[in-house]
Amino acid sequence: MPFDVKLTDISISLSGDEELRGVLAVPDGEGPFPAVVMVHEVFGIDESMRSQITRMASAGYLVLMPDLYSRGGMRKCLKATFRALVDGVGQAYTDVEAAKQLLLTRPDCTGKIGVVGFCMGGGFALQLVSKGYDAAAVNYGQAAKDLDAQLAGSCPIVASFGGKDMSLKGAGPKLEAALTKAGIPHDVKVYPEASHAFMNPTQAGPKALRPLMNTVIGFKPRPVEAADAWSRIEAFFGEHLA
Repeated sequence: MPFDVKLTDISISLSGDEELRGVLAVPDGEGPFPAVVMVHEVFGIDESMRSQITRMASAGYLVLMPDLYSRGGMRKCLKATFRALVDGVGQAYTDVEAAKQLLLTRPDCTGKIGVVGFCMGGGFALQLVSKGYDAAAVNYGQAAKDLDAQLAGSCPIVASFGGKDMSLKGAGPKLEAALTKAGIPHDVKVYPEASHAFMNPTQAGPKALRPLMNTVIGFKPRPVEAADAWSRIEAFFGEHLA
C-alpha cells in the first residue's frame, strides 16, 4: 500500500546568512526510511515536480528537492546552473550536497540514499553517481562528453529515455553500453513513442508555453510509459536502498 505523504516547504541554513529553499516529503508511517535527493527539471519546482516528490515519497522514501534557483532567482541562476551541469562544479552541487546531508542526519533516515533527476536534473543525477549515493535514477538526462570517466566509481543506475527525444538521440543505448562495459548494475530503457519530459503528470513548462511545448517541440505526458518507468525505479531502489 502506498504511504500517505506530508509535503513541507523548508529552508536549509548555509554558510553565512544564505538559505536554500526546498520541498521535503515524509511518508506517514513507521521509519526509518531510505532517503532520496530529487533534482528538478529546468522549469524549477512546479506542480509536476511536486507531484514527482509525492510519488517517490509514497513508495516509502524521505524525499528532498532543493530549489536550485532559490539563491538568486530562476533568471539569474539558470545560466550558472547549466554551467555547473556541464562543468561538474558550482553552486548547484553545493545545494544538492546540503540537501543530501540534511536527509542523512535525520533520525528517521536509514543512512541509505539515492538521487533522482528529471531533464536538467537527470543530467545532475548522472554527474552525482560517484558522489556517495547508493543508487541513481536518470530520467532523460544529458551525459558528459567523457561518459566512461563520468561513470568511474558509479553507484547502480536506472535510466529512462524517450525514443522521440531528439535532444538526446541515442543517449539510452550509449549509456547502457558504457554501464555494461564498466560492470555497473543498471536498468536502462528507451520508450519508443515517448519524447522528453514524458514522465511529467502535466504538460511541461510555464502555462503560456505549454501549447508550444506540446505541439511543436513534442514534450507531452505519456502516462503508460511513466507508470512503467516509476515501477522500474521503485524496484531498482528497493533492491539497492533496502
